[in-house]
Amino acid sequence: MTTSPASSFRDALGRFATGVAVVTTSSEEGPAGLTCQSLVALSLEPPLISFAVTSNGSSWSRMRTSTHFAVSVLSAAQEGLATQFATSGIDKFAGVSVTASTAGDPLLDGAIAHIEVEVVDVRTYGDHDLVVAHVTKLSSFDGEPTLFFRGAFRELR
Repeated sequence: MTTSPASSFRDALGRFATGVAVVTTSSEEGPAGLTCQSLVALSLEPPLISFAVTSNGSSWSRMRTSTHFAVSVLSAAQEGLATQFATSGIDKFAGVSVTASTAGDPLLDGAIAHIEVEVVDVRTYGDHDLVVAHVTKLSSFDGEPTLFFRGAFRELR
């Protein structure tokens, strides 16, 4: 059996477990959001995070010009929200309880962390855009995370 370089790449990197977050912003068209599993702490001083999103994603096309975002790190009980915010062509906020961030972006209630950021830079690399953002406000809450490993959601044991 021959595998393509892309499938080998996906298989190898899929063995790196990640947390799952939803990145949101408010736009002229209303709230927009997407699921992200590439969130990383980039710097402690100054406090910076980065995340990568598919460059041609429909939600990202509405969000790309925003100067601020809200990040909700999903709890284990929010696996359904990870799927909901990864689905195209639906009202991603239907039935979702949110609180407004300082900038007015939706923060998902029940998350284990909220991170409010201002964009520092967005650059395209391959088929993804890499966002670097300055953290302006943080909140953390009790709970276990939603994890993603080898193409499926997992739980800590």
